[in-house]
Amino acid sequence: MKMTGAEAVVRALELEGADLIFGYPGGAVTHIYDALHRSDIHHVLVRNEQAAAHAANGYARVTGKVGVCIATSGPGATNMITGIATAYMDSIPMVAITGQVPLSMVGRDVFQEADITGATEPFTKYSYLVKDVNDIPRIFKEAFYLASTGRPGPVLIDIPKDISMATLDFKYPDQVKLRGYKPTYEGHPGQIKRMAKAILESSRPVICIGGGAISSNATPEIIELAETIKAPVASTLMGIGAFPGDHELSLGFLGQHGVYAANRAVSEADLLILLGARMGDRATGKTQEFAQRAKVIHMDIDPAEIGKNVEIDIPIVGDIKTTLKELLKKNISRQDWGWLSTVKKWKAKTEGVGHCTQGLNPMEIIKMLSDMVPEDTVLVTDVGQHQMWAARYYKTRKPRTFLTSGGLGTMGYGLPAALGAKLGCRDKEVILIVGDGGFQMSLGELATIVQERAEVKIMIFNNGYLGMVREIQQQLHEERYYQTAMQGNPDFVKLAHAYGIKSFRVEKEENILEGIRQLLEYKGPIIGEFVIDPTANVIPVSRRDNDETTRISSAG
Repeated sequence: MKMTGAEAVVRALELEGADLIFGYPGGAVTHIYDALHRSDIHHVLVRNEQAAAHAANGYARVTGKVGVCIATSGPGATNMITGIATAYMDSIPMVAITGQVPLSMVGRDVFQEADITGATEPFTKYSYLVKDVNDIPRIFKEAFYLASTGRPGPVLIDIPKDISMATLDFKYPDQVKLRGYKPTYEGHPGQIKRMAKAILESSRPVICIGGGAISSNATPEIIELAETIKAPVASTLMGIGAFPGDHELSLGFLGQHGVYAANRAVSEADLLILLGARMGDRATGKTQEFAQRAKVIHMDIDPAEIGKNVEIDIPIVGDIKTTLKELLKKNISRQDWGWLSTVKKWKAKTEGVGHCTQGLNPMEIIKMLSDMVPEDTVLVTDVGQHQMWAARYYKTRKPRTFLTSGGLGTMGYGLPAALGAKLGCRDKEVILIVGDGGFQMSLGELATIVQERAEVKIMIFNNGYLGMVREIQQQLHEERYYQTAMQGNPDFVKLAHAYGIKSFRVEKEENILEGIRQLLEYKGPIIGEFVIDPTANVIPVSRRDNDETTRISSAG
């Protein structure tokens, strides 16, 4: 079938099942947009290209599908870089399409030219510069395959304008053939046997899950494993939701800002089973002091992650779900010799929420919210103190319902990600918790929310500060606060009204419950501003609950 390169791009997207695309047009992609205009694919016009990538990220995480975003050449493409890097660090499947100046002008520094393939090479699974219009079908087939298989991640396709205008005989490939790219899905039988033996020999096992457990859809297998071997389950930030937060074996959030029970259990374990977790510094603290008493098993589909940050005794390369299914066929049922009762005592040391005198208690707000929402509610956070409070105090009960920027820690992620999540699952409640700083990094997407009639429920935790940085200045710089007070903040209630969004402000403790109810019951987008105590901290809370400070919570 004869068609233009632009039409081939759209046809490839249709064949890959892309029903939603987030983008911002420009001169280098007008031909693609003209073809999109004649397609059933729904295009969402964002207000900044970075938001297109974050929205595609949110969409991908709730649906499990590949998120798609598009921008024009030069500044449009470079604006997407942060969103692409965010997806790469958190292993989110995404195809980012960028326009480029005509192929004959590449490298001549013409208007709106930028080497986007070179710029994104370190944080994409692969970057394509299309040099022949006939390659478009193959490249798109490969891009979606690369993004969604093995360890998921973003793939970039840069399309010069003249390639979009050229014609080809369109024929979409039936399969992908990539030399050197063959992800290992099945764990080695010998290593699985070693893992089974280590489980039977252990007396204090702990399972730690990361984002790979969610990507693998391995929740049923993880629950069965935990119940069979009688092991409590801790989670990294990206693994939240892969194991029900209200399960009796759930320990909660691990790491520098994590809960006491999770950190204490890891430090006392004699067997630590890492599932799809890259074990970054925020999860381990000082790596030389991490899980010193434990034999460590690390299972991951990406061999480069195994042993990268933590010394491993039994490495297993493979897909979490596939490999655990094989493990569960073996006799690994073990008797508990009092380990779970010990862990239960640590969990019983209920973590307080502190006492706030200069504003609302944000931790109390999150605990109340957690108790009031259905279990399939999607909670999205931005980055900062509120992110850590949400990870600690919100009980996530299902996978793909806790969305946050983990590896890159991108402020401004929350609002567009919540938009993408809502458009990916309109039947679910989507709630965003965001600080006043992060909110202002992407507040233009309020217009996109109105435009798309997306019922996103937004909770702004307003403390008038860049809270996490203020906390660091308090603890490490002798309270020399500099450039963290957000002077000049707008009236967020009036700002919401300017966009035609219902809003309200809560300043008194007795009004918190009614504020949350109003947020949940309203049909449509709504913003609730909660004026929180500017002195509320994260780390002192994690250290106050028990005198026995663990290695992890004292690190950093």
